[in-house]
Amino acid sequence: MKKSVLSVLAASVAVSLTACGAGPKQADVASSSPSSSPSPSADPKTAAGGEKKKVEINYWYSWGDKIGENNENLVKKFNESQDEVVVKAHFQGTYDEQHSKAQAAFAAGNAPEVWQNEIASVGVFAKAGMTEDLTPFVKRDNVDMNDFIPGLMGNSYVDDKLYGLPYLRSTPLLYLNKTMLKEAGLDPAGPKNWTEFEEYARKLTVKDKRVGITLPVDIWFYEAFIAQSGGKMISDDGKKAEFSAEPGIEALKFWLKLKEEGVMKIPTTDDAGNQAKIDFQNQRSGMLFSSTADLTKQMLVAKESGFELGTTFMPANKSYGVPTGGANLVMSAKLPKEKQEAAWKFIKWMTSTEQTIYASTFTGYLPSRISAVNSEDMKKLYAEKPLFKVAVDQLEYARPRPMLKAYPEIAKNLKDEISRAVVDSSVTAEKAIAGAGEKADKLLNK
Repeated sequence: MKKSVLSVLAASVAVSLTACGAGPKQADVASSSPSSSPSPSADPKTAAGGEKKKVEINYWYSWGDKIGENNENLVKKFNESQDEVVVKAHFQGTYDEQHSKAQAAFAAGNAPEVWQNEIASVGVFAKAGMTEDLTPFVKRDNVDMNDFIPGLMGNSYVDDKLYGLPYLRSTPLLYLNKTMLKEAGLDPAGPKNWTEFEEYARKLTVKDKRVGITLPVDIWFYEAFIAQSGGKMISDDGKKAEFSAEPGIEALKFWLKLKEEGVMKIPTTDDAGNQAKIDFQNQRSGMLFSSTADLTKQMLVAKESGFELGTTFMPANKSYGVPTGGANLVMSAKLPKEKQEAAWKFIKWMTSTEQTIYASTFTGYLPSRISAVNSEDMKKLYAEKPLFKVAVDQLEYARPRPMLKAYPEIAKNLKDEISRAVVDSSVTAEKAIAGAGEKADKLLNK
């Protein structure tokens, strides 16, 4: 990897993204003409005595708690399921931290064979030549790409080639303290639209005790509000910031209105996301926007804190709408054949129906395969714990995230401008969004 390419990449992934342009339909993969076809599965090297020596590969993952446990558990299961490959799992912090470490590892020539690539950055790493095109492997092994949920595939393709398979994928949800809602005389099913959301926030707020919701300045959530208003973040040709149009202004105006009224708290510090979760846990807020990946954690929090938990779609404006989030599993580029085959064996196993069911049940992340959703195990889970089904149903309104090289910097500038409007009442929504839009247009047309 040339130093100049890595320098460009560093600027592109400098911003942490909580959670992506669309690619071809899944069926297109089988008909794609791979630039190079992988050889048939290579036999591992033979050790002394004629026994096959296991191929060792490294797997990097992000996030701890239940998510970390899930990764470690699955790696253990994989290693015990066969005798050809040994996977070593390594926790790497947040997605942004993992991306920075991956970049450094490539520069040093010791990149992990398999790692989690946050979906908005899939295109950045693929175009930098750091991840492998999986199309030939999928074609060779007849992987049924039509079994992957279409709403999760938009951030898997770059220039019509498949660079990642959905693994731990998510959408934001609206979490509810149903006990608090009932006490306030509100429907515990939750608000269906922005008007009702405003009403809920107002009725849940008790001065000096709690607010309706604590909302961090998170671009993932802002993307959702724009989608709900019929807008988009970036134009289809990738040349213009469309968030600076009316839907983007309307979203920020709505946030600022609720903040000024005192029914929505908007922290702007680096730990704002954790602060929102702590407020919800301690019942200093009645609602929370967070990833479906937090579901099992929030279920434990509600039980320990003594309230009934609910989840529902993020509220609609003109329509429902949410971005997807999470990560795809990717293979590092230019691996030796035996490492390449070992990495593919692991990726294929991790994204199979059985492991999809396990990961979704254990964490609350979305099942990425239709066969998993339709399995008896998931049907039983949804019947017993309906909260797990909400994110699956909301996928009907999901969209991919922008994957442009400039998007991380655009997102950072946008977050800074929104934060400025939150803390300084003289900065209007129009001024903040226009400023971020101008910077974005320059970056998109470099």
